[in-house]
Amino acid sequence: MDERGKLSAPGGLSEGAVIADAPRLPDQPLAALAAQHNLKLSGARPTLSKYLAMLWQRRHFIVGYATARNVSMYTDARLGQIWQVLTPLLNACVYYLIFGLLFQAQRGVAHYPAFLVAGVFVFAFTERSIVTGSNVMRANLQLIRALYFPRASLPLAYVLVELQQMLVGMVVLFVIVVASGEPLTWYWFLLVPAVALQTLFNTGAALIVARMGGSVADVSELIPFFLRISRYFCGVMYMVTALPAKIPGWALQVLSLNPPAVFISLVRVALMRTYRTNAPGNAPYSARACALFHKDPGGTHLSAATGKLVSNIPLQTNCHAIVTNPGLWMAAVGWGVGVFLLGIVFFWQAENKYGRG
Repeated sequence: MDERGKLSAPGGLSEGAVIADAPRLPDQPLAALAAQHNLKLSGARPTLSKYLAMLWQRRHFIVGYATARNVSMYTDARLGQIWQVLTPLLNACVYYLIFGLLFQAQRGVAHYPAFLVAGVFVFAFTERSIVTGSNVMRANLQLIRALYFPRASLPLAYVLVELQQMLVGMVVLFVIVVASGEPLTWYWFLLVPAVALQTLFNTGAALIVARMGGSVADVSELIPFFLRISRYFCGVMYMVTALPAKIPGWALQVLSLNPPAVFISLVRVALMRTYRTNAPGNAPYSARACALFHKDPGGTHLSAATGKLVSNIPLQTNCHAIVTNPGLWMAAVGWGVGVFLLGIVFFWQAENKYGRG
């Protein structure tokens, strides 16, 4: 501080140096000046059509990012990528011990191991897509702040990671289904549209929770709780039609038509002939046969035609259908396409807010 009360520092200006005046702001409004020079706000939200075009242009990045994450996910584990199959298989074994043996949930189901593993694998695809989607924006916050790209690329990539793991698990599922006694039929091709519709649903759901989880961290903590409840209400471990007859029909329809239950049922319809042939409504309604089935789904009865003891499982074909196969496909299209479109629009509306503190 010099004697004039001003800050001073070593050195000085050379002779003849000119001190430039401070730059002046323009007299016209800044918005008008930006428009005059065709300047645009950095990070502004594009139109929906342009946003979708940008996502399509980055499809190779999305696939490459998903593949890299999938490969690196189990690099530290000794068994590596085998855990992609072991995790759902171990879950299926736990469910079989608890529900199949302890609670007798296999009653009314032919070839219960195939039935159970199909449910576990399909539900795990939806569960993991939603859980990872709820964390994706906060987990990649540095990447979002460093580079500009359509933010929806991240939830899409994470769903693609889960799809790749699902397809690997399908190979094991095929082996279990055939080993259980189910034949290889043309119905197996129905897996393609069923998995495609489920992927659309998972993508839309992941986009919705990604926006919610990106702004409110508590969402990511609540979602696993709700998914755990959903697991027990969508027929992963049991046959909905084998539930007690006193349960109202509307409640059975709710259990059968919630999104995970719809996609699980379609995969079982495609892979399991017994699931198709034993479906309620395949035979004329018989109150006596239906009552006998609900009384003891896993038991036997004396056949009037042969005079021998036969399984009660086929008797459910004489019950009223809860949901028909065309109804399942209509529900799958509605859930898949509807939630996907809703997720895209919902996520896009907050495109310019992601990454902010």
